[in-house]
Amino acid sequence: MNLAIDIGNTRAKAGLFDEKGLLSVYAWEHDHAENIRQVLYNRKVRNVILSSVSEDEEFLIGPSAQFENLLILSSSTPLPFKLEYKTPQTLGKDRIAAAAGAMELYPGQNLLVVDAGTCITADVVARDGTYWGGSIAPGLHMRLRAMNLLTSRLPDLPPDFELEPGRPGDSTAGAMQQGALWGALLEMEGMIAHFAARYEDLVVVLTGGDASFFVKNTKTKIFAHPNLVLIGLNKILNYNVQRKSA
Repeated sequence: MNLAIDIGNTRAKAGLFDEKGLLSVYAWEHDHAENIRQVLYNRKVRNVILSSVSEDEEFLIGPSAQFENLLILSSSTPLPFKLEYKTPQTLGKDRIAAAAGAMELYPGQNLLVVDAGTCITADVVARDGTYWGGSIAPGLHMRLRAMNLLTSRLPDLPPDFELEPGRPGDSTAGAMQQGALWGALLEMEGMIAHFAARYEDLVVVLTGGDASFFVKNTKTKIFAHPNLVLIGLNKILNYNVQRKSA
């Protein structure tokens, strides 16, 4: 059994895998070390991969001796794809894992991997297994927050996910929502159209906390996978375990 752990700035997720795939998913916001111990309790986990924004990864996971393999994802971790990125040391671990997850679900395809979280990232993975990089743009919350912080009178608003995209905003708040949410939706659709013209039979894979907004409102064919990062972490873990045993 494998355990994949993804710890971000505010939220953490973990997934238990066996040879057939994802068995269970766990999520929490605080007490990372304690929650990891609870997930591990009374389970025969052989291999673990940890992706964390923290600098105390080994403290979070506990003694490595209890596992056959413990992998801390970093810029030097061997990956199951070719990385054509000029600054791999700055490449976000979530982008790496999401790309690996998309490759696991759609092998041999040209992929555009979109993560709609704090930032909206879009990355290209060619069917030959080459990761080319992509784009990073402000997420929905960040767009609205920036308008409030960088002006003197615009209010601080959360995204209105019940918004009817494309309808003219009939108030300042409504206009801000249209600019942030509708603008992001059109931006994503434009990005998809751009890369679809360059990569034949492009498959668009979407994940992230705000993914449901884009799924609900876009007319573009996309495949949404809320656990894409965990699936990718497990693929990276299996790849490294196989390399070690070869």
